[in-house]
Amino acid sequence: MPVAVVTDSTAHLPEGFAERHGVRVVPLHVLVDGVASPDGVEMGPEALAEALGQHRIVTTSRPTPGELAAAFRNALADGADSVVSVHLSKKLSGTWEAAVVAAQEVGPDRVRVVDSRSTAMGLGFAALRAAEEAHRGGSAQDVERVAVATAGRAETFFAVETLDYLRRGGRIGPAAALLGTALAVKPVLHIADGEIRPWEKVRTMQRATNRLVELAADAAAGGPVDLAVHHLASPERAAELATRLEERLHRSAGCVVSELGAVVGAHTGPGVLGVVVQRVE
Repeated sequence: MPVAVVTDSTAHLPEGFAERHGVRVVPLHVLVDGVASPDGVEMGPEALAEALGQHRIVTTSRPTPGELAAAFRNALADGADSVVSVHLSKKLSGTWEAAVVAAQEVGPDRVRVVDSRSTAMGLGFAALRAAEEAHRGGSAQDVERVAVATAGRAETFFAVETLDYLRRGGRIGPAAALLGTALAVKPVLHIADGEIRPWEKVRTMQRATNRLVELAADAAAGGPVDLAVHHLASPERAAELATRLEERLHRSAGCVVSELGAVVGAHTGPGVLGVVVQRVE
């Protein structure tokens, strides 16, 4: 392809999707008790859930500008004329800034960097649609435009067992207003303007699941959509949610289910359940 598409591991593309669409994925880093591992390469969801369950110290860090520059140079060396690099919200991570530094190093005329203002499949759908445009022979400007437009049509809602992991990681943003609520309360959150914001509080995860279905239906507004369900260590809940979404949203092209990787999972904790609604033009 004349335009290569790069994203980061927080897109949490289902297994095989990156290879099938020709998307290059640069991993963020997960540190367990200070020992760093690349997200999705040496540290996956199962190992993360185990580390969290053992109350080990889990932190995360962005890829370095050098790692991103290497990915850009490899794409150009493999025959691409330019690169469009699509990343998680700059309000949630320093990854976008690192990519901008890397683009300046490699050549700003050859590398365009997009802030998806989202994460998980809110980012993943943007990268996939950008890659589809690249496969159609679109210019770097066209691919960038598709990535930005696709990201702008995504709605992401999720429910967590506790806000503690978001608080520890400093990613809680306006949702900090929910801290100090009763332990039995399960917060329903959403991503808006690139940051995590509170939506409402419910009493149980089952009620949270019900609300995720309703919120997804409202976001779809009866139109055609792509859907994704994310979870960490909750495969049964995720499968139930995916089935209910497909039954409720009749104009869906299907629902992909993807377990969150170690970076996002470290900030949400086990038991998180989320849905991404991607409106299709």
